[in-house]
Amino acid sequence: MQLLQAATATPDIANGLSAIDMLMKGGVIIIPILILSLISVFIFAEKLIYIYRASRTENQFMHKLLLELRQKRTEEALTLCRRNNSMGIVFENGIEMMGKPVRDIETILEASANVEVTKMEKNVAYLGIIAGIAPILGFIGTISGVISIFYNISVTDNVSIGIIADGLYQKMISSGTGLLVGIIAYSCYHILQMRIDRFTRRMQEAELSFIKMLMQ
Repeated sequence: MQLLQAATATPDIANGLSAIDMLMKGGVIIIPILILSLISVFIFAEKLIYIYRASRTENQFMHKLLLELRQKRTEEALTLCRRNNSMGIVFENGIEMMGKPVRDIETILEASANVEVTKMEKNVAYLGIIAGIAPILGFIGTISGVISIFYNISVTDNVSIGIIADGLYQKMISSGTGLLVGIIAYSCYHILQMRIDRFTRRMQEAELSFIKMLMQ
């Protein structure tokens, strides 16, 4: 009889569960976790495209710009700036201030650069929030499931290992999913921050070259 039961159980074990079926066994808490994962993917994709477009400049942009300014071709320099995105906007503001004290020009460059960086950082902080919230939601789902299991044991007075194991593996799915979403959001957050930091370094180097040119 036991051999017959084992034989009939084997196909079910072999077939296993699909990923969707496995997720659905995690309980209601899986729904907000999945929503957070979709939000993370959307924010990451949208900001990655925005940062790429905003930080893209022509080859040797600063070399061309400084060359135009040294030759007193201000209009050509402004046209060059307008063909470029965030970095062009910053130096367009700086060129329009030329003739003022260097300190004032440096201030407007820094302010313009801060505005462009702030645009890039918009909504990125939400990824950091999701990276912290998603694992907590997963743990809440697991804890609520464990509470439910022990409540049922106290009511039915049935301490079957099968019942406990079945309930635990289902509820731990929420923890695993929450951790996975948290890791994805955390990674996306730092990838975007690295790209923003790279743009900031380039901007600072370009500002230094611009200020040096004005002081000569």
